[in-house]
Amino acid sequence: MKALELHTSQSLENLRLSERPRPKPGPNDVIVEMKAATLNYRDLIYLTGMMGYGADFPLPLTPLSDGAGIVVETGAAVTRVKKGDRVAPLFYQDWHSGPITREASASTLVGPHYQGIAQEYVKLSEEGVALIPPHLSYMEAAALPCAGLTAWNAVVTRGKVKPGDWVLVQGTGGVSLFALQFAKAAGARVILTSSSDEKLEKGRALGADHTINYKAEPNWAGAVLEATEGRGADIVVEIGGGETFQQSLFAIRPGGFIGFVGFVSGASAEVLLALINAQSARIEGISIGNREEFEAMARAIAATGLRPVIDSTYAFEDYRAAFGALQAQNHMGKIGIEIAA
Repeated sequence: MKALELHTSQSLENLRLSERPRPKPGPNDVIVEMKAATLNYRDLIYLTGMMGYGADFPLPLTPLSDGAGIVVETGAAVTRVKKGDRVAPLFYQDWHSGPITREASASTLVGPHYQGIAQEYVKLSEEGVALIPPHLSYMEAAALPCAGLTAWNAVVTRGKVKPGDWVLVQGTGGVSLFALQFAKAAGARVILTSSSDEKLEKGRALGADHTINYKAEPNWAGAVLEATEGRGADIVVEIGGGETFQQSLFAIRPGGFIGFVGFVSGASAEVLLALINAQSARIEGISIGNREEFEAMARAIAATGLRPVIDSTYAFEDYRAAFGALQAQNHMGKIGIEIAA
């Protein structure tokens, strides 16, 4: 079978499409024929060695953690799924329910113990997969394990969104657009920020109630307060990190919630700490989520008919172009790779 592999030092230039034997299942394993994958900013971090991340991952390394496929073989003791089931591998293979533990946090796809899913067939524990909503294509479902579940937990599980809430969403990447869609499905109002008027227009078509071009309005926290008639956002989905976190604190209402997701604008920030006290803000890091939360999200997506936003797709052999598109940061939603027909 074909698989993407990083054999030497961390660099996209060292990523190769290789041949390897098709895996065989153990008693509690399933073999999933991977149909589609989507890219995350995390993939760039460990493949290029940003901030030293991923330097201890074993080589050869197979990348990508977001994907979907079909169960084609099961071990003799498997009971959770069956041959023919459409499934997504879970980002945390050993986190099934409850709060995250140190052990569960080490069970990520593409990490010290597990390879990624950029391969035609992947062997996984039956506990490490979940059924996908029946109305979604494999490519759409491939956006769920990381981006979808992160947004679900930031807005729904941890954010506890309510009808009429104001939800501030930064940018138009995969997590951000899922957050917009989940918030609207819950009856909330959404403020969307971007540096692109074209993307903001598309965001309004997806349901955003108010949009802010943060290049045109550098004090976008003030624009949030104006849009909410001085109240502030009930929930902020914090994507930017370094350059956005302090403004998020200004933009949140007293007692509001900031779901800290990413740091695409920088991994450190100067923050006026008194703001945290003054706002009585609840700030929580969103570590994607567990299997039970994925299954709750999948039920909600099936019930509402929500469809993830896929910006563009590439053939497996065109993986370099796909990563180039991710690096360019011009996409809206998710970038996908078609692994198998």
